[in-house]
Amino acid sequence: MKQGKEPENPESRFFAVLMAAAKLPGVRINREAYLRSALARHCSEEEIRRAIEETPAAAGITVELLDKVANESIRYETVKVSALSAAAGIPGVLALPATVPADTAQYVGHMLRIAQKLAYLYSWPELFSDEGGDVDDATKGMLTLFFDVMFGTQSANAAVGKVAGMLAEQVAKELPKKALTHGVVYPMVKKVAKYLGVKMTTQSFAKGVSKAIPVVGAVVSGGLTLATYLPMAKRLKKHLAGLPLADPSHRVSEGDVVDGEVVEEHETFAPADAELHDADTAAVKLEQRRD
Repeated sequence: MKQGKEPENPESRFFAVLMAAAKLPGVRINREAYLRSALARHCSEEEIRRAIEETPAAAGITVELLDKVANESIRYETVKVSALSAAAGIPGVLALPATVPADTAQYVGHMLRIAQKLAYLYSWPELFSDEGGDVDDATKGMLTLFFDVMFGTQSANAAVGKVAGMLAEQVAKELPKKALTHGVVYPMVKKVAKYLGVKMTTQSFAKGVSKAIPVVGAVVSGGLTLATYLPMAKRLKKHLAGLPLADPSHRVSEGDVVDGEVVEEHETFAPADAELHDADTAAVKLEQRRD
C-alpha cells in the first residue's frame, strides 16, 4: 500500500532522498579543505598545493599512500556513523520533506560524505558547487553510480570507469555533464536509480542495506552500524583506487587541462548490467507486491 505523499516510483524516491540528504548540514565536503587536511601529515606543501590545483595523481602521490589516507577517512566516518542514532545524527533532519524519513536521509548523508572524500583522494573533481545549493544532474548521476558500487552489485563499475576515463584523457576539472545526463552513461544512471529507490522505503532503508550486504549477525534497526557502512566504503575505495584516473604515472602538462565540459566519446557504451537487470526485475516485482 502506498503511504502518504511518497514518490510514485523508485527512481523518483531515490532522487528525492539523495537531494534531501545533500542539503543536510555537514554532508557536503569542501574538496580543497579536505585534501589539505587529509594529506597534511603525509605530503609536502608543494604536493598538497598541486593535488588541490590539479589532482593527487598529477601531484605524484602514490596510490599506496592514498589508500592509507583513504583508510583513515573511512575509519573516521565509520566511527562517527556507528556512534550516532538514526534520528539525531546530522543536524537539520527536522526540516526534511515529509516524504523523506530522517533515518534514510541520515544514512544517505553519511554515504555522501565518504563518497566525496574517496572521490577527491582518487583524483575526481569537485562534486558540489556550493554549500546548500541545488545539485546539478551530472552530480546526481555520478553519485548514483558511486552508490551502486558501494552496494556491491558491480553493475555501475563499467559506467564509473567510463567517466573516469573521460576525465583522465582530457584532465577536465568538471564532470562530463553530457555523458551523465543524456549521453552514453545516462541509461545506466536511470537503471541504478530505480534499483536503489526500491530499497528506500519509509519503513527502513537501513534494513534494506543489511539485507543487501549479508554479514552474519549484522542486524540494523533504525540506525547505522559498522557491519554495513564499512564494507560499502571499502568497496568504493577499492574500485576508485584501481582506475587509471588515480594512477600517479598520469602526468599532465598545463596545456592539457580542460576547465569546462569533457567531450563525449562517440562510441557504444555497453555496461555490464546483467546483474542489475536481474536485481531490478526482482525489485520491481517487490514494489508491485507492496502496492
